[in-house]
Amino acid sequence: MISKTSDVLKANSAASRDSLIGYFPAGYPTLDESVEAAVAMCEAGVDVLELGVPYSDPVMDGLVIQEATQEALDNGFKLRQVFEAVKRITDRVDTPVLVMTYWNPVMQYGVEKFARDLKAAGGSGLITPDLIPDEATEWLAVSDELGLDRVFLATPTSTPARVKRAAELSRGFVYAVSTMGITGARDEVDQMARGVVASVRKEAPEQNTAVGIGISTSDQAAQVNEYSDGAIVGSVFVKAYKSGGVSELSAKVTEIVTGLNK
Repeated sequence: MISKTSDVLKANSAASRDSLIGYFPAGYPTLDESVEAAVAMCEAGVDVLELGVPYSDPVMDGLVIQEATQEALDNGFKLRQVFEAVKRITDRVDTPVLVMTYWNPVMQYGVEKFARDLKAAGGSGLITPDLIPDEATEWLAVSDELGLDRVFLATPTSTPARVKRAAELSRGFVYAVSTMGITGARDEVDQMARGVVASVRKEAPEQNTAVGIGISTSDQAAQVNEYSDGAIVGSVFVKAYKSGGVSELSAKVTEIVTGLNK
């Protein structure tokens, strides 16, 4: 099945180019401003855009992203607006857009309706950090029907059986968690990420892997690209936007992209 996300990552890998997946929350600080920020990130060089859905109980997110998503909610963000954001972004750039969301909002919206509205908006698929394949029957079926990417997580504590399921059933890439805990910049990306990537590749050699949680510098992004198919960067981009708007955000993306093997 065709995956625009996978095609981008594999094309970069074949050309010995590093890949950068960049996160930004929809609706932060407002819907219009988040669209402009996301487009700017794509134009500055992210290979895949990860558009976050603000949620009232973001158990895996660090303080920077928690504060941003709470501001989006305080400013009136509604779940249905994520589809408007995706449509407005994909109308302007060709970058694959994956929506990252906790599973409860999708269930409340309706899994099939969410998938169809995402597809209609031009979205490439979902990253679902708190959903495991064994509990994803409805999502697996509708994502197959619509050709949507589905990104499951593999962590340093995942059992071999769970890694195998994530590796075989993910489409686009497997999100390899670099360390246990919440998202946010760290001084050192945990070496356990290498083990997670190796375990995914053992189970599904053709599957893409991208490493996230704690990556905040071009050196770290380049390092994880040495053994995976991409680096996922989030908090540092949100922090840059909070500090200096679109211009500082674009500069931060450019800084990290410049440090990669492009």
